[in-house]
Amino acid sequence: MNLSEQVAVLDFGGRGRRKLKDFVRDNLRFSLCGLNCGLCPMKLDSYCSGCGGGEGNQSCKIAKCSIRHGEIEYCNQCQEFPCDKYGRADEYDIFITHRNWKQDFEKMKEMGVEVYNSEQGQKLEILKCLLKDYNDGRRKSFFCLAVNLLDLEDLKTVMEHLAEEKKLESLTLKEKSAYVVKQFQSLAEQQGVVLKWNRKPSKPKK
Repeated sequence: MNLSEQVAVLDFGGRGRRKLKDFVRDNLRFSLCGLNCGLCPMKLDSYCSGCGGGEGNQSCKIAKCSIRHGEIEYCNQCQEFPCDKYGRADEYDIFITHRNWKQDFEKMKEMGVEVYNSEQGQKLEILKCLLKDYNDGRRKSFFCLAVNLLDLEDLKTVMEHLAEEKKLESLTLKEKSAYVVKQFQSLAEQQGVVLKWNRKPSKPKK
């Protein structure tokens, strides 16, 4: 299923399902449930305005829960967090990795929202650079995953190396892309991070 088809399922996947037009939040980079919306390919491609962006939001049981609890900005502000609505949310990825949502909640709480958003903004600039200069048309998902899961300082180190690597000038875009992916894979292995999407197994066709 491609991205457009996935969007269609979210939009029209059930009778009576409607968009949460009145669910509005101030921070569209960091979601209600702890995901980095600002680094998501759905938001980058303008399929989604971000969690709580009003018009364009998809049906979401956690957003509805927020409204019932007085429109809290982040789930970890709720006395019931983490609740059973999360289920096995950290086991599988959809449009963006869910792997670090608990860890990122703690990081945001420790750093403060403004500092966390600033860090995510810097990550977004790195992501835009990767997509502009090193994406051969097949690396968007990989770069989004890497920027989400790797620390900012490590990302900066890789970008500085790329800026100084003269041999890249003579490579084709496909070769550059492969080289950059290798750099991130090597860094991830050193950090014990697996740069692979955790996709939920599809149900066998009857």
